[in-house]
Amino acid sequence: MTETTSSRALVLVGHGSARNPGTRLPICAAVQEIRRRGSYAQVRCGLWKEEPHVSVTLDKLEDHIEEVTVVPVFIADGYYTRQVIPEQMQLSLPESTLKGRNVRYTRAVGSHPRFADLILQRAQEAGWHSGDSLVVLGHGTPRNPESGTNVYLQAERLRRRFPGEEIKTQYIDQAPFVTEVWERCSGQRIVVVPLFVADGWHVTETIPEDLGLAEGRARRGDRELIFTGAAGTDPGMADVILSIAREAEAQA
Repeated sequence: MTETTSSRALVLVGHGSARNPGTRLPICAAVQEIRRRGSYAQVRCGLWKEEPHVSVTLDKLEDHIEEVTVVPVFIADGYYTRQVIPEQMQLSLPESTLKGRNVRYTRAVGSHPRFADLILQRAQEAGWHSGDSLVVLGHGTPRNPESGTNVYLQAERLRRRFPGEEIKTQYIDQAPFVTEVWERCSGQRIVVVPLFVADGWHVTETIPEDLGLAEGRARRGDRELIFTGAAGTDPGMADVILSIAREAEAQA
């Protein structure tokens, strides 16, 4: 471990859920993988709805830590990443000096171009190939136009890579709605990848109910719809987090 590494920490912050303990699994897996790689002296996580709570995460760092990079493990930069989390951690954006430490706060992981790789990986694991429709599904909300931006941007990145394929964006809480997926897609087979960090309540309950899924699949006549796990559950999430952290650190 180098002297620089020995004074640096990485903190991942997420939403968490008291209702669905599986929500924390991707962030915990990323913490373990990044620790294994040894790029930072400490790697910790903090959650808004579970323990360890975001408000005390920085207090848990060892005294020798001088530089901290905080990465919000959220799909979009919105209310939680720009207001709730910084307030709870007593941070100014994008950098703060807190208890003698320089604390750097990055953008949400869902904004990074490499997140498109996670979507593609999930789709290909489900059998997506040329001629199939691919749907990037996000949450969205009419209260915050920025909520759906990264869903569109990630889908656009995939369209540029596969210009001849039908790649759509759909949402839970804003138009075009997920319930319109059969009408909006022309493929005989439709692969839907939820652009979520974890297989939480929406991915495991509300979306399957809306789409009438049985074991992740549905049929209409000779057409088939396949619903994958959340993009953020892919092991490549650790690489996306490290990319965002290193880019922010390089700009300091």
